[in-house]
Amino acid sequence: MSKKTTSEKREAGQAFLSTVLIIGGVMIVIATAVAVIAATFIDSGYGLQASDKAESVATAGVNDAFLRLVRSDSFTSGGYVVTVPEGSATVSVTNTSAGLDTVVSQATVSGRTRKISAVFSMSTSTGQVVSISWQDVQ
Repeated sequence: MSKKTTSEKREAGQAFLSTVLIIGGVMIVIATAVAVIAATFIDSGYGLQASDKAESVATAGVNDAFLRLVRSDSFTSGGYVVTVPEGSATVSVTNTSAGLDTVVSQATVSGRTRKISAVFSMSTSTGQVVSISWQDVQ
């Protein structure tokens, strides 16, 4: 059996310490990457839910304007607020000379904004209101 000299022990210890530091650094980088990816997935999930809620609130605004148009053929508004449990939407209704009514409803939930534009046609003889177009603006 040979005895290790102090110099050999130092070299072995330095090599072991370097290896531990490198492995530890790699593990920290991997753990940080996993944490960032997990946080991104969680945030995107909440963002999708907020966007869906904002769309449903904006849809509720358009539906409210539709009901007001059915009840009153000359209904217009520069802007009013429709409140539902998930949030509130700002709705504006514009009438044109061609008998078309344009409804724009915008809602923001948890920083996510959705805007819906719908065009309705009203028959002057029957009073029937028909949806011509419906589109998400944002």
